[in-house]
Amino acid sequence: MNLFSLLQARHKAGKPLRTALIGAGKFGSMFLAQVPHVAGLEVPVIVDLDPQRAKDACKTVGWDEQRISATRFITDGARAIDGDIDVVVEATGNPAVGIRHARAAIAAGKHIVMVNVEADVLAGPLLAEEARKAGVVYSLAYGDQPALTAELVDWARATGFRVVAAGKGTKYLPAYHDVTPEGVWQHYGLAASEAQSAGMNPQMFNSFLDGTKSAIEMAAIANATALDVPSNGLLFPPCGVDDLPHVMRPHDKGGVLERSGVVEVVSSLERDGRPVFRDLRWGVYAVLEAPNDYAADCFKQYGLKTDASGRYAAMYKPYHLIGLELNISILSAALRKEPTGAPYGFRGDVAAVAKRALRAGEMLDGEGGYTVWGKLMPAAASLKAGALPIGLAHRVKLKNDIAHGAVVSWADVEFDATNDTIKTRKAMEEKFAK
Repeated sequence: MNLFSLLQARHKAGKPLRTALIGAGKFGSMFLAQVPHVAGLEVPVIVDLDPQRAKDACKTVGWDEQRISATRFITDGARAIDGDIDVVVEATGNPAVGIRHARAAIAAGKHIVMVNVEADVLAGPLLAEEARKAGVVYSLAYGDQPALTAELVDWARATGFRVVAAGKGTKYLPAYHDVTPEGVWQHYGLAASEAQSAGMNPQMFNSFLDGTKSAIEMAAIANATALDVPSNGLLFPPCGVDDLPHVMRPHDKGGVLERSGVVEVVSSLERDGRPVFRDLRWGVYAVLEAPNDYAADCFKQYGLKTDASGRYAAMYKPYHLIGLELNISILSAALRKEPTGAPYGFRGDVAAVAKRALRAGEMLDGEGGYTVWGKLMPAAASLKAGALPIGLAHRVKLKNDIAHGAVVSWADVEFDATNDTIKTRKAMEEKFAK
């Protein structure tokens, strides 16, 4: 609880913390909105494929002309990384680009905050190890749900509790797995014209709905916390915050989990579409098991909701503020030399699954698209099946027909084995496969 005082000391010493932002989309814009209000933190360079869009984003979030004029807006991430920068924030959402930027930052001796969870799930364990060896920090992004969940898990374990389950909430129904960008807006209660005028990307928002983003985020949490992944993918049980200790416990204790110590996402909708009472759609949670009767008695004495046995309780955070909270990662990396969550192993993977019957010759269009969605799998099972990672299921051609609901494999697609992203992924699999 001393990040602010550490930053104040830097500011008073005339040594502002300098950050390069790569990607000025929604997450990046939310981060930029806070920068003018934090003395000692500077963003001298912003990288975006459309520099004018990035300038417009700065205006929208309240930057004055003096700050905008003092900032470089460029398209080349390598140029930003090579400059006088302490921390690089990678917020593009493109796995290949994210891996390239992360490695460039590590090679240049810069800390890297990986908002790009798609890149983290594709090759994060390898990138994080490379960063540790180079003496820099590789970090998940605080404000996003994986880092917030990892924080809850760390808190629980450090205080002596066993973590039974941890994850987040989302809006989910089984039919969502097959939704395409064409039909996404009805599930958000929007007309297509309204979404378009607001600049909302249908494929990105569809990845939130069809289960892909949830799978990616749970894989990131599993890899950062050593929690297990459900053997047959996420269950998405309907569950409100008061019922977390009852629902999110193992089968043999009356809950829905196959075992203790797993990641899982809870739905804010009942299976018939009714809203869950006191849902956790925007938040994160961890279910704890009391190690003894005394701790269980304390749960009751201090008002925690528990299951009937009193041994299981939940801690949760009802909201996350995404980029508005990103400073915590930046300050932690630069001032404490600590990540706000980072992968240490390869436990969870996200495989591409056909949204409909696909035919040989079709091109896959990746996360949130018309052809595939991402399913969470144990890494060992994914490797054994030769599953194609969702992060590489973009602009690749099918060699075989794929049945609706089937996992797409490496053998089903044409790919370039010399591609740097594929080589990095293969190197990560070889190093971390159990």
